[in-house]
Amino acid sequence: HGLKLVSGWFSGELRRGSVEREKRRIAKQLALYQALAVPVMLYAETTGTVQNQIEVPVADRPRMPDEEFRSYGDRLTEFAEWLQAEGCPMTFHHHMGTVVETTREIDLLMAKTGDAVGLLFDTGHLHFAGGDVLGTARRHGRRINHVHCKDVRADVLARLKAENWSFLKGVVEGVFTVPGDGAVDFRAFAKVLAEIGYSGWVVVEAEQDPNKANPLEMATIGHKALTEAFGQAGFTIE
Repeated sequence: HGLKLVSGWFSGELRRGSVEREKRRIAKQLALYQALAVPVMLYAETTGTVQNQIEVPVADRPRMPDEEFRSYGDRLTEFAEWLQAEGCPMTFHHHMGTVVETTREIDLLMAKTGDAVGLLFDTGHLHFAGGDVLGTARRHGRRINHVHCKDVRADVLARLKAENWSFLKGVVEGVFTVPGDGAVDFRAFAKVLAEIGYSGWVVVEAEQDPNKANPLEMATIGHKALTEAFGQAGFTIE
């Protein structure tokens, strides 16, 4: 069928464990990725996350103290350098409900880690977090090695904040959608990626209830919107 595995989620626990423990935890997934020549390993720090708890408001997520970013960053860099040597570089996923969610936290993580820690840039999660999508992409352009493009429904996000919903309730209620169906300006985003010289996968993504949003229809809308935006920005789409 000509399918390719371009990456996949790994639930990191480096905040509460050693680098050696993390190597053991990731071993089977890494072996699969090596066998399939997967270009990057998607890593998210999930210690204490509330992203999977439908009764816990996303606003009650864990926070990492500023002073912890240095020691965490040292361990994350060591782990990322090992993954790089194994042929599957890290792409770190900032994510709602985790300790790396906001623009400021992304900035801290990038400042306290080495170049082996790549950045998975997710438009939907950063917009959801109230972050500066275009400015953050420009600042950390050389670290971006994977991109998730999803959109956000502004009306649902406003209700989520007003009523203090959990992340999962927001997903079920439709806070995310595909590019071209929400509030994110993907034409401007594509231009920024062109400015920084990005080359790699750009993934159409949106966590949605398939009973409310037909997956094929949504994927078609997203693919069309991104093809137009990135084509206008001068990208060659393979």
